[in-house]
Amino acid sequence: MRAVPIDAVLLVSFGGPEKPDDVVPFLENVTRGRGIPRERLAEVGQHYFLFGGRSPINDQCRALKAELEEDLRADGPNLPVYWGNRNWDPYLSDTLARMRADGVRRAACLFTSAYASYSGCRQYRENLADALAEVGEGAPELVRLPHYFNRPGFVAPFVDGTAEALEGLPAGSRIVFVTHSVPEAMNDASGPEGGRYVAEHRDVATAVAGEVAARTGREAGWDLVYCSRSGPPSQPWLGPDVNDHLTALAGQGVRGVAVVPIGFVSDHMEVLYDLDTEARATADRLGLAFTRVATPGIDPRFVRMVGDLVRERVAADDSEHDDSERGGGEPGSVGDVAPTGLPELTGSLGPTWGNCPAGCCRNLRGDRPAACGTD
Repeated sequence: MRAVPIDAVLLVSFGGPEKPDDVVPFLENVTRGRGIPRERLAEVGQHYFLFGGRSPINDQCRALKAELEEDLRADGPNLPVYWGNRNWDPYLSDTLARMRADGVRRAACLFTSAYASYSGCRQYRENLADALAEVGEGAPELVRLPHYFNRPGFVAPFVDGTAEALEGLPAGSRIVFVTHSVPEAMNDASGPEGGRYVAEHRDVATAVAGEVAARTGREAGWDLVYCSRSGPPSQPWLGPDVNDHLTALAGQGVRGVAVVPIGFVSDHMEVLYDLDTEARATADRLGLAFTRVATPGIDPRFVRMVGDLVRERVAADDSEHDDSERGGGEPGSVGDVAPTGLPELTGSLGPTWGNCPAGCCRNLRGDRPAACGTD
């Protein structure tokens, strides 16, 4: 039997506070089950209070939603775009309930995280499963669009920004690629076979640095470092921390850095505080010239890439239908892995999957129901 056609798109994101009174309740949502005292959350919330108690992430999701709707209106398929968050309004369950009321039957989900990991993929899938259970009968079927870390629409803005940054920095400056740190055990469990989180980031860094060198004729050394560690000191997390790394570079005589936040789709709090505020202060103290490269945000190439992911998903469904009518293939098999004939990909890792295979980015605390996958 042919699958119900895709009739909507769902942006799935982290969420963030919109005003100072939201900050601690938001952090309580983020850390639920960890037993962190409210007083400690208020201390952590100071990062948000520096920016008026408002995270930029919700406004960025609103902007991406609007731009994607325009892309789909212009070039099809003309689908409604919804948006739901893990940790703040609009919550996923509320959005799915609205989709059900609107008659949506099957939606393609884009996670605002480009890489494979528990916190960047499977945890969202668990959140979607919880929301589907809460909404109950009549909730739309959900399919996940592939990870897009190696899509030119995600990578090209970083290439442009890095090339421009190096032009304004002293000779011998270094590229510092930055992403969110995660526990080493989470990286070891990422993807179907493990180690995918670091491998994907290194693939993007290699591609960006190579393209910048080809374009500028100036080959800069580069490193992959991390920010936003939040675990206990006893738990090994990916490193080095960006501030420790800047200190080491200054000690080696490096005069400047182009800081490239390849782990982030948009300039949200980890970028504004951990890089623009904290890392920049470290660089100033060390006498390092510092330029932070922009994230893709709503760069037209990124928006177009998201629209293309939707178009490819719809085309894969149509191909599955054709194969089924000819008696070939099994229902549901097409689209779990990205189809051939895709636009050019960067790096060496090749096409990625849509709905996740069994065991992908497993939850180290125990199995939980997860949508958009085979387990």
